Amino acid sequence: VDFREKLSRKKRWEQLDEEVIYTEKQLDKEVVNPSQIRTVIKGFLNSLPEIFPGRKEIPKTLIFAKTDSHADDIINIVREEFNEGNAFCKKVTYKAEEDPKSVLAQFRNDYNPRIVVTVDMIATGTDVKPLECLLFMRDVKSKNYFEQMLGRGTRTLGYDDLKKVTPSAVSAKTHFVIVDAVGVTKTIRSFSRPLERKPGIPLKDLLNAVTFGAEDEDLFTTLAGRLGRLEKQLTPEEKTRFTELANGKTINQSIKDLLFAYDPDQIEILSNELKIGQPDLEISEAKQKAERQLLDTAREIFSGVLNDYIENVRRCHEQIIDTVNLDETIFQGWENESLEKMEKIVQEFKDFLEQNKDEITALKIFYNQPYRLRELTFEMLREVLDKLKLQKPNLAPGYVWQAFKRLEEVKYHSPKAELIALVSLIRRITGIDTVLTPYDKVVDRNFQTWVFKKNAGKHNLFTDEQMNFLRMIKEHIATSLHFDFDDLDLTPFDSFGGKGRMWQLFGENMNKIIDELNEALVG
Repeated sequence: VDFREKLSRKKRWEQLDEEVIYTEKQLDKEVVNPSQIRTVIKGFLNSLPEIFPGRKEIPKTLIFAKTDSHADDIINIVREEFNEGNAFCKKVTYKAEEDPKSVLAQFRNDYNPRIVVTVDMIATGTDVKPLECLLFMRDVKSKNYFEQMLGRGTRTLGYDDLKKVTPSAVSAKTHFVIVDAVGVTKTIRSFSRPLERKPGIPLKDLLNAVTFGAEDEDLFTTLAGRLGRLEKQLTPEEKTRFTELANGKTINQSIKDLLFAYDPDQIEILSNELKIGQPDLEISEAKQKAERQLLDTAREIFSGVLNDYIENVRRCHEQIIDTVNLDETIFQGWENESLEKMEKIVQEFKDFLEQNKDEITALKIFYNQPYRLRELTFEMLREVLDKLKLQKPNLAPGYVWQAFKRLEEVKYHSPKAELIALVSLIRRITGIDTVLTPYDKVVDRNFQTWVFKKNAGKHNLFTDEQMNFLRMIKEHIATSLHFDFDDLDLTPFDSFGGKGRMWQLFGENMNKIIDELNEALVG
């Protein structure tokens, strides 16, 4: 058999005098079995498409080895099995030839290395945010040490930053994967308490439980964990919408309040504050009041409207990858034959509007009281869009717009803003517009007509500065559907003098002008 010197790694052949029996404790120390290492690495390589579907490169992976010699064996086999060079896989140990700090900096910021092998040097104290996978090829007996190892994977990272080192990433880093090749997760019986303590409960049920008075610590921490993962996926606009529905509280503050609800340190801090304000208060009573106050603060924002929004936006960012049901071609033919599908999409959209026209204020106005279109607000249309996404996510405004383009003459592309596309589609369905036209184009046309009528028989009724204010109001209505007197305090009006300047320009006719524009431009 082969014998190898540990330090020089020089090999020699030697005949065994007797049979050698070794245990797992000796493996990779006194005895090396390259086949086992290769089997683990092959299994990891073959499982990557399942673990990280859609990835073109190997996710940043950290392998924990038993010894420095074991690390060298792993590196050689990794390079062979992945058919990659030295830059692809490197070692970070005290005995590494290359400067460990330099390798860590590359691992953190550069495309390569994709895989780093270590013994114990970066179990703690090192921040490698793009790290998405931990591969254990050594057992760990210490609970604290194991938790430190897990801590290398818990750093979150935004989508744009992750793409810098992992270009094919499809979302922000919301989790990491443990690949357990030696049973380390079975050896450790006592872990740090994870946030996700109710993994089997749907998010909708967690939200409802907290809303309706449940006071189970596991529910609060699990909900905080779910919202924390969701926060990494939300767009800035979606975060702003969350804050609006949560009465001004951001999603990060909401997560913090959920965690504070059962935090002993926070309870003690608040109870001490209560004692200072009420010296006669008993310690136990102050603690009870603090606990109640923290619970109430954590749950106060959750309501039917916010819960529906959270569940809705989660679905928008979450996908199920189906690798079980294989597709088959059910139709292959000329384009005209697919018109039936387009007609079905438009009809399904019409049916949705019809079914909700008596429940949603905006639709009630469009169908039953079109003369009240001047009262239509951005928030009213948002309600329609939120319900559409929740109940009919396949009927996105842009998709329905494309269906219309196949069925009738539509000159314009779908507006980028979903709400503008939606109001345009509703106007077409309800017959307000005979041809599908972007709402901002309708507002432009109506504005020209209104100004023309105002100038009829007169020459340039409005001054240049008055026209500038009128055009700004027109642009506001084109994007926000309605203009209020208080909107004069907003951008861009505030840069031109706001309410005071408009009063100087239009005098007592100011409110009349605003009412006329609200009515004329949406007609």
